[in-house]
Amino acid sequence: MKGKNRLLAIIKNIAQGEYSGEIMELTRDEFPDEIRDLAEAVGLMMVKIEAREFYLEQLNERLRENVLKTVTATANALGARDVYTEGHGTRVGAYAERLAKRLGLDEDEVRTIRIAGILHDIGKIGCSDRVFTDENAALSEDLLREIRQHPISGFDILKELDFLGSALEYVSAHHERPDGSGYPYGLKADQIPFGASIISVADCFDAMTTTRPYRQGKTVDQALAILRKIAGTQLDQALVEAFIQEISENGPEFDLTGP
Repeated sequence: MKGKNRLLAIIKNIAQGEYSGEIMELTRDEFPDEIRDLAEAVGLMMVKIEAREFYLEQLNERLRENVLKTVTATANALGARDVYTEGHGTRVGAYAERLAKRLGLDEDEVRTIRIAGILHDIGKIGCSDRVFTDENAALSEDLLREIRQHPISGFDILKELDFLGSALEYVSAHHERPDGSGYPYGLKADQIPFGASIISVADCFDAMTTTRPYRQGKTVDQALAILRKIAGTQLDQALVEAFIQEISENGPEFDLTGP
């Protein structure tokens, strides 16, 4: 029968997820009625499958966004425990995003880094109130251990959200240092995920320029000078230089005059 083998080949491709308009060519008058009827039925089925898949993709995207909003709101709830923490994640995410864009990273990676920056301290949700009330006191070993646990706790909180992808690694490694003195794993230089290193720079800058109850925030120039001083040991040197250029050219993201 004319077109039978071609029809079977097209149906096999469709079954493997390879959709195309080729099936509709078999609905022309030159083909027998049976082939045309089958082609039309398969074509209609293919359109319905594509529409269903598109709907599910859109639904999954909305679900991801809703979950992310909920998790972000949870991270922002840290502000209720510490005035300094309020807005910190948002600022770090914004600075990290600017640095990632300056480095020419692709859109998806920039978005991942911004999300990881927003969520980087979510592990502090599980910390005791001492972490938020004893900043100006000498830190005990117990308190240090608790603080150093928060990147792992953050990873554990977020790990079931597999759509976050590499953002999970960035959250767990944002306190690692090139010289290996960071935590929680003591990673060195190239062992540290690139996105985590970007967040580290943004995190340090925001921490230094934020006013706390026990000290005035540093000026932009003072903070950038300190970043350059600790580059190569605590922070990636190339990233620090790129960040300094970004801030020098375009200014800080937020008003640094208040708390």
